[in-house]
Amino acid sequence: LGLWLNETEGAKFWLSCLTDLKNRGVDDFFVVCVDGLSGFPEAIQAVYPQAKVQLCIVHLVRAALKYVTNADSQEVLADLKKVYQAASVVEAEQELDHFSSKWDAKYPTISKQWRLKWPHIISMFEMPAPIRKAIYTTNLIESVNSVIRKFTRNRKQYPNRDSALKLI
Repeated sequence: LGLWLNETEGAKFWLSCLTDLKNRGVDDFFVVCVDGLSGFPEAIQAVYPQAKVQLCIVHLVRAALKYVTNADSQEVLADLKKVYQAASVVEAEQELDHFSSKWDAKYPTISKQWRLKWPHIISMFEMPAPIRKAIYTTNLIESVNSVIRKFTRNRKQYPNRDSALKLI
């Protein structure tokens, strides 16, 4: 759909990318999978109000584990897995409640963050299981971005942005 270069990644940058797509004729997105960049879901919905935003579960889990001791990490991970691998939104909410009752005394930030982001976590439950598996993480696109970064890092200097884009 496009390739954009910018020195920093932020919601304002992505808003300009989405606006560019809209101006070039992309009428709508059904679902957009994003990492935890602050303001990104709002930028998407400003340009594509009908689009469903799905936060990357892998990013959410990594962010949650920042607060957890090594001794508890496997058990916390297993309990979070019950939330995002639930069969339905109702079951996921029950699992999140169970997680909260078990872990909030020790790690209150985790369930608080998940509840704040809940509308963008549960989008995947509207999809069949094979689609959920494809949209619950942004690792695929991050893999492509990693290859591009590696390629561009090896060639340190470019006369201008267009020369970098042409090489990519």
